[in-house]
Amino acid sequence: MSGSNSSDASFARAPGLSPEAGGDHPLGLTVHTLPEAGSAVAHAQNTRHGRWKMLAVLLVCAAPVIASYFTYYVVRPEGRRNYGELVQPQRPLPDLATATLDGAPGQLPALKGQWLLVSVAGGACDAQCQQHLYLQRQLRESVGKEKDRVDWVWLVTDAAPLPADLAAALQKATVLRVDGGALAQWLEPAAGHALAEHLYLVDPMGNWMMRFPAGMDAAGAAKAKRDLERLLRASSSWDEAGRPGQP
Repeated sequence: MSGSNSSDASFARAPGLSPEAGGDHPLGLTVHTLPEAGSAVAHAQNTRHGRWKMLAVLLVCAAPVIASYFTYYVVRPEGRRNYGELVQPQRPLPDLATATLDGAPGQLPALKGQWLLVSVAGGACDAQCQQHLYLQRQLRESVGKEKDRVDWVWLVTDAAPLPADLAAALQKATVLRVDGGALAQWLEPAAGHALAEHLYLVDPMGNWMMRFPAGMDAAGAAKAKRDLERLLRASSSWDEAGRPGQP
């Protein structure tokens, strides 16, 4: 057949054709320019160096916090004892709903940014509750110029009205209503004790990190003051009074 003969003749001529001959070709190949190996290596090195620089910046920013906690938890002078019990591992503030006494809603993590000296009790506030509120206020005042780095917080675990005669004493306190059951998933008393028997300490990053013994009296408060002062000194390089973004 003429078509078959023509096709055979084309393939017979193909080996003799040079690329410049302009003859018929069954396939055409296009070669694209590849990037130079040196340029690719340089780009990879720059990317790697950039990542190391970013990591170094992050470590520099975190170094004061790491150093202060290392000093407090690890490098302890011989014979030194904490009055409060260190909580390990620390427990971050949960996303727990709160309400002010006038009903304004909020979230517990909004308290981050300050050292928090926390008590827990129902709104009726029995003698133990009132003793804790008094000791919280005294502890905060006792650290002098550092007191603006400390908030004293009363978490009210029910809807009971507060005693009217406490209003004046609570002017500098943060009083929030919370769900008692949900709160017990975060704070925890010592074995054999109730949640309301302790004072609790939360660091500015929002971690519950210390629990003071149940039934703390004036002598115990003096020991708690020493713990608080040591923590404030250890964190002085990175913690400032007030919450970030608030006047």
